[in-house]
Amino acid sequence: MSNGVFPCQAEQELFVGKTSFGMSIFNLSNAILGSGILGLAYAMANTGIILFVLLLTSMAILSAYSIHLLLKSAGVVGIRAYEQLGNRAFGRPGKILAASIITLNNIGGKIKYIINFISYSQRQKDMTTDKANYWFVDGRYLIIIISVLVILPLALMKRLGYLGYTSGFSLSCMVFFLISVIYKKFVTECPEEHSYNKTVPTESIYNSTDGMCEAKLITINPQTAFTIPIIAFAFVCHPEVLPIYTELKNPSKKRMQKVANISILTMFVMYLVTAIFGYLTFYGNVKSELLEMYSKKDTLMLCVRLAVLIAVTLTVPVVLFPIRRAVLQLLFPDKPFHWVRHISIAVCLLFLVNLLVIFVPNIRDIFGFIGATSAPSLIFILPGIFYICIVPEEQEPLKSRPKIQAIAFVTLGFIFMIMSITFIIIEWVTGKKTSGGH
Repeated sequence: MSNGVFPCQAEQELFVGKTSFGMSIFNLSNAILGSGILGLAYAMANTGIILFVLLLTSMAILSAYSIHLLLKSAGVVGIRAYEQLGNRAFGRPGKILAASIITLNNIGGKIKYIINFISYSQRQKDMTTDKANYWFVDGRYLIIIISVLVILPLALMKRLGYLGYTSGFSLSCMVFFLISVIYKKFVTECPEEHSYNKTVPTESIYNSTDGMCEAKLITINPQTAFTIPIIAFAFVCHPEVLPIYTELKNPSKKRMQKVANISILTMFVMYLVTAIFGYLTFYGNVKSELLEMYSKKDTLMLCVRLAVLIAVTLTVPVVLFPIRRAVLQLLFPDKPFHWVRHISIAVCLLFLVNLLVIFVPNIRDIFGFIGATSAPSLIFILPGIFYICIVPEEQEPLKSRPKIQAIAFVTLGFIFMIMSITFIIIEWVTGKKTSGGH
């Protein structure tokens, strides 16, 4: 191998792929799947069934295309690190930019997962009849315990491929959630189930003339535009693509693209079914977080909430791997793998995230704003720019169809970024939450 192809010795050591095709699908699917699935029924309620299906299908196709651009760029220069593609395209500033965006995006993702964990555990506590204030059911203490006993040991794995088993279990938990949502559709009447939610006046909602319990094929309202970023960023997995590609057994661009396509298709089906059955259960009454709609006394949904907690917890180690890789690429690009460095970075990252979640009350808003810039950068902007800059002009001229498509793709990314930032600013100014949790 020539110099410059694999600048990080640790990456060279991990380059011999040992992760099976199936385990790679589990890991990438787990990277895609997030708590945003809980907000998709709300998105459908504000777009209508037809518009939602069109938007979700478009985003799935665009995400697969984005991964194609990444893999094509990686194949041209023989690099399988997002940060090194930035280095190849723009030199050290590009490497720093790519590593910083990955780090901020994935730390933001971890923070959202942990905040969701705390909020769900707090709801579980509120649902119990025993209101004793035991320290071990406090969400803040619980997340520290879970971080030390579950997340950290998994994050210390040398290879991302080893997490395929926990990723598979995480997906199984979400399949249980999905089956439960489908089942609840057939045993729940819209007015009766919603009456458990004491925050909404039932007499005004269920007037037969307002159509709140009727399915709409197309809906256009003030919330419609705000739901577009929820759908647009539903397939974010790009920081994990190249690490998974690096560890894939018998790696090739075609084989990795197949992993990506199957993962995206699986999540597309899961997203669509969840949104449809969640929407058809509560229709226009659905909240931005689907689980809030179900009875607090329902044993099945109590188990579902626990399953979602487990799934969220098992997603965190997968998200941590690209952050550590970015730190290694920036600070120790020429150093071989070393356990002390590997463990220290994981411990520091978990400590930092827990510290931010517990002691900075508005940290979710801060990283929500960062996510509005980092997510479109990772999905649309950087893959398109890397492709334009890295693929030689003699192979594909700037005016060729693939390069023009990539330019349009980058432009779309900037449009989504501007939309997301605008909506977040509107939320801050008005003080009203206008979108579901992603």
